[in-house]
Amino acid sequence: MKVNSNLVTWSPTYAVGVKIIDDQHKGLLNLVNDMYNHVADDGKSEQLYFQKIIQEAVKYVKVHFATEERILRATNYKGYAEHKREHDAFILTVVDNIRAFEAGRQNLISFTHFLKDWILTHIAIMDKQYFEYLRKIATRKADGQLSITSQDIA
Repeated sequence: MKVNSNLVTWSPTYAVGVKIIDDQHKGLLNLVNDMYNHVADDGKSEQLYFQKIIQEAVKYVKVHFATEERILRATNYKGYAEHKREHDAFILTVVDNIRAFEAGRQNLISFTHFLKDWILTHIAIMDKQYFEYLRKIATRKADGQLSITSQDIA
């Protein structure tokens, strides 16, 4: 029997520097940890749990992707199209993984590891690229925080 533990723990190294995005990334990792710690008594309860958690995860991912994409469009990020393609490809892969789970070809733990790996890789590579861009165009406020204003976007 597995003792509750986190598959992944948030680290400041995952931060991209945009509070709303970092908070959403933390939420996604919390979902992954919830999935990892789920212990099913039998296949039917695992199936019911999976249906509930995947709906929650899909809703969360849609909100997160929309937030990122809105920020990237508003700041005229040159890598937007590639970033959007990554998001779209992820959604298709999740759909494939859901079908594999429902067909009995994948279990909850392997699906959870897939989500964790994708999220961390995406943050470390794709999201860090736009962070570097946003950091270059941002205005430093009097309190030292970076802010994106309409003047920064022009």
